[in-house]
Amino acid sequence: MEHRLAGVLTAVTALAALGVAYFAQYILLLTPCELCLWERWPYRIVILLGLLGTLSRPRTTRLFLGAAGLVMLADVFIAGLHVGVEFNWWPSPLPECNGALTPGAALPLTPAIPCDRPVYLIQTLHVSMAQMDMFAAALFAVALLVYAAGKKKRLFT
Repeated sequence: MEHRLAGVLTAVTALAALGVAYFAQYILLLTPCELCLWERWPYRIVILLGLLGTLSRPRTTRLFLGAAGLVMLADVFIAGLHVGVEFNWWPSPLPECNGALTPGAALPLTPAIPCDRPVYLIQTLHVSMAQMDMFAAALFAVALLVYAAGKKKRLFT
């Protein structure tokens, strides 16, 4: 039964993170850049893996949640890439963020919001949403990987 709870908590946590992003976009009217949109994909995948873990046997649940931990590490990378773009350490690899010409396209793509302009959820706290995502994704990844690596504890031996 513990594995079902772990699967549900995984899915709910990922859903809550997506909920914050959609709240910021649709309620607070903070326009996401293309890298912001990319950062949402790992959470969608983790919701699916968490639900699959809920429906699986304990050992398989650990595999699904371990995979979810690896997916969240990918999000740490994407968010870290975004943070680097915000600090102007490197340009965005996405042409949508740079307004660069795309081969075969008649006009350059122009971003709705440039990826190097940080978006702050809390205006007085100068921590961008990409920075918050990188930190949250790292914590989530560690928690998932620790759970997946753990051994089943038996109360009665």
